[in-house]
Amino acid sequence: MRIQTMLAAFALCATQSFAIFGIGGHYSPSVTTKLNASEQQTVRTIEVEDQTVGQVLYSHKSFTSMQGFGFKVWVDILPFIDIEATYNIQWGSYDASLFIQAGNEDPIEQPLEIEFGGVPFGKATPKYVGMNGDLSVTYPFTFLPIIRPYIGGGITYYMNTPLLDSAFISKFMTSAGDILLDENSQMDASQNVELAKALAKEVSEEGLQKSIGGHIIAGVRIEPPIIPAAVYLNAKYYFGGDFHKDIENGKFVFEVGAGFAL
Repeated sequence: MRIQTMLAAFALCATQSFAIFGIGGHYSPSVTTKLNASEQQTVRTIEVEDQTVGQVLYSHKSFTSMQGFGFKVWVDILPFIDIEATYNIQWGSYDASLFIQAGNEDPIEQPLEIEFGGVPFGKATPKYVGMNGDLSVTYPFTFLPIIRPYIGGGITYYMNTPLLDSAFISKFMTSAGDILLDENSQMDASQNVELAKALAKEVSEEGLQKSIGGHIIAGVRIEPPIIPAAVYLNAKYYFGGDFHKDIENGKFVFEVGAGFAL
């Protein structure tokens, strides 16, 4: 009788330890994502009457990791599997510059800044931003009270901002190179600031690169009895997706977070 009572109490504790619905936020950096630095390349020669009067060069530096955060919703109402929906955003900053050269004069370096409306500090160095939405099906392979470890996988929808590479700048310069010519069609390198402003506007209006891939997930969620809260840790391995050739997209991401469990 005592054993039956203990088993019943254990079962009650286990069933009440986990809510059927939860929502939380987490820290999720991508520490293995890298941007390779580029060499200085000519992106436009300025010509007047078939004579080359100047040129524009471009290069960017690198970054070796991306900061990030995200949100997650989970549902434990199904008998043998759980469902998670996650949205993550990660970003890395890098320095980039145009070099405007008129004739044989020394090039004028113009660092690039992108202005983001409504963001503190106004202008900032260019950022590569990666966003992804994950839909995961997980299997809780044990049913311990309070602690719920699980494994699973699912699909991932990737969204990435454009990277300022030489191809992007060359495309922009095809239509914007005349900014560097004065009213007498002479090369005016002092217009470097206006050129950079026009480029920043072009970047801010460029659409996101979108693609589909997948992921494998292993994690654990801890939900204390009675308290409507939970903490969780996820490790994800990503595959697929379409990324810029200069981006070494990190395959592993960790999510450490907490939230409400109702």
